[in-house]
Amino acid sequence: MTAPEKPRLGLIGFGAFGRLTARHLSPVFDILAHDPAATDGEGVATLSDLATAAGCPTVILAMPVEAMGEVLAAIRPHLQPGALIVDVGSVKVKPARLMDQMAPPGVRIVGAHPLFGPQSGKDGIAGLRIAVCPVREGADARRVAAFCRRVLGLKVFLVSPEDHDREAAVVQGLTHLIARVLIAMEPLPTRMTTASFDRLMQAVDMVRHDSPAVFRAIERDNPFAAEVRERFFALADEARASGGS
Repeated sequence: MTAPEKPRLGLIGFGAFGRLTARHLSPVFDILAHDPAATDGEGVATLSDLATAAGCPTVILAMPVEAMGEVLAAIRPHLQPGALIVDVGSVKVKPARLMDQMAPPGVRIVGAHPLFGPQSGKDGIAGLRIAVCPVREGADARRVAAFCRRVLGLKVFLVSPEDHDREAAVVQGLTHLIARVLIAMEPLPTRMTTASFDRLMQAVDMVRHDSPAVFRAIERDNPFAAEVRERFFALADEARASGGS
């Protein structure tokens, strides 16, 4: 008796996070991945041309946020009526707006942000967090949330793109900003360290290898990032002034 055929899923972008996505979705979907830089599907995806990947019933956009407008323009003619598009970018307001503006009517759209990456998810993703954001009207976001919860074992937060970015400006924005400063200060002590310093450096190591595009998206494409960043530096100046008095 042959196994039932798995539904097809198009994955646009097969970088580090795209490969992580494919590893966890390949038991459920037949994944057709498109990425001009990829040379091997690594046993979890079949490399495909853009039109074929974009023509699948479900399409995941896993490219840098700064490339999303260009990619949406390229895949628009190939999207099927009723298809579901899900992006996995680090910010949500900008991708949600672009997808809503550029995807044809009848295409279903959901924003998602897995709150983990290749480093934090390397030993498994069950129990980790994901934000799911409704974009177009309908129950699609709730269905995506249910899939993430039941099939992938993720802890799901159903939020608006605006609420996501407002919180992510602090949670991600400050983490990456502090990590970037500490990396620039290296070499840092490794001998007489405290437990709190070791944990801080563990946090730095979790984002150390993120691409520059991730940092740019978090700092530039999140509409709330500048306000959080300015408040952080203002409070840092106050702390420096009080410490020197």
